[in-house]
Amino acid sequence: MPTTPARPLSDLTWLRVGGPAEIFFQPTDLEDLKATLAGLDPAVPVFPMGVGSNLIVRDGGIRGMVVRLGRGFNQIRIDGDLVVAGAAALDAHVARKAAQAGRDLTFLRTIPGAIGGAVRMNAGCYGQYVADHFVSAQAVTRAGEVVTLSADDLAFGYRHSTLPDGWVLTEATFRAPAGDPAALEAKMAEQLAKRDATQPTKDRTAGSTFRNPSGFSSTGRSDDVHDLKAWKLIDDAGMRGARRGGAQMSQKHSNFLTNAGGATAADLEDLGEDVRKRVFEISGITLEWEIMRVGEKPG
Repeated sequence: MPTTPARPLSDLTWLRVGGPAEIFFQPTDLEDLKATLAGLDPAVPVFPMGVGSNLIVRDGGIRGMVVRLGRGFNQIRIDGDLVVAGAAALDAHVARKAAQAGRDLTFLRTIPGAIGGAVRMNAGCYGQYVADHFVSAQAVTRAGEVVTLSADDLAFGYRHSTLPDGWVLTEATFRAPAGDPAALEAKMAEQLAKRDATQPTKDRTAGSTFRNPSGFSSTGRSDDVHDLKAWKLIDDAGMRGARRGGAQMSQKHSNFLTNAGGATAADLEDLGEDVRKRVFEISGITLEWEIMRVGEKPG
């Protein structure tokens, strides 16, 4: 598929902010992706972009090529206890299709975004994480070669993996325990109700803004995590509801950064930095961003 120069990205992010991609590429299939990356000048940086659910694109845009996977990469198939999902498949769709087949990946149901981002960030919810179910992933390297990645290759940590820069995840395989489809559907409905009651799901957000500070101590799995919450530190610092320009820390859940109307990427990132500074002044703890910030500031 032809590339598009200077393609605006704000409409592709949940926060609806940010400048353009210098080059925008949406491959039709795996062969298209391989050929385009192989033929690209090695000096041109590559940024794989999902559905923009956990992302701030800075107002100056992104230099290089932004790769966004579409329908050619959203397949979901189930083989016994293995669930294989394309990187563009939405987390929620994978959870639902697995449940219909009697396989439990219900932790994915309330995670915003697609599978590629979930693997890249070791996404988790309700005490389970990608690392708990991960078997392998397929990726295309910056040189256009297809490789298979193990959990050791990705070295999962808390909201982190070690995928090399410019590599594009295309597929992931998970091992899912058996479950009764009706019970799994009920479990997901309960999770959705809890999320909607406690999070600003009707606002423009990018999910949790900061990582919980203690996080995983080593393995990146759910059995190696501690319980210190970013929202509590933000509340204790008096930053619930704090504003800068059109950006606001949500009154409903203080670890959600929202575009309350007319925010720029700079408003959002600067407010996040205000929060980090204040939390450090009060608690001595430095909050780490969970939202990815990419691109350049104007000028």
